Order: sequence, then C-alpha cells, then structure tokens
Amino acid sequence: MVKEITDATFEQETSEGLVLTDFWATWCGPCRMVAPVLEEIQEERGEALKIVKMDVDENPETPGSFGVMSIPTLLIKKDGEVVETIIGYRPKEELDEVINKYV
Repeated sequence: MVKEITDATFEQETSEGLVLTDFWATWCGPCRMVAPVLEEIQEERGEALKIVKMDVDENPETPGSFGVMSIPTLLIKKDGEVVETIIGYRPKEELDEVINKYV
C-alpha cells in the first residue's frame, strides 16, 4: 500500500533503498489517474520499491525544495539521491520501464 508522508517525515521515509514519491493534490485529475497505477506497481514490486505520496497543498515545503511546479510529479530516489523525475501522468508500462533502470 502506498503510504502518505509529510514534510516532517519525507527525509526519513525516502533516505534508504529505492523510493518513488508521488507529489499530488486532491483536486488534480491526473493525480487521481496515477494513484491506482502506483498502488498496482507497489503491490507487484513489494519491498524492492517503496512508494509514498505527499499532498502538495498540505505539505508545500518538500515539493518546493525539489522545484515541483506541476503535479503529479514522481520523484525517484535511490539511497537518498534523486535519480529520476517524472512530470505528469504516465501509463504503467512507462513507469515500469523507468523503475526497472534502478532496481
């Protein structure tokens, strides 16, 4: 299950392993489209990939620090370092291809 995180928990939750952070908002249509895709990917990948999500309206500090201007923005970190940023909705197949580069 994709875990909701906050500005306060971001570093702790994304500092180890392969982590995809979904920056989203409740009013964002494409964000709602990508949410079930991310849930499916999380279910398939298990512990090889951690997926977390952050509501940008409730937590503006972290997205601001990464220059998030559009949502959804998917930020992939490996061992605490940003390795990929994906802006906008992408189909599952495309997300799988990107994730596979870092597994």
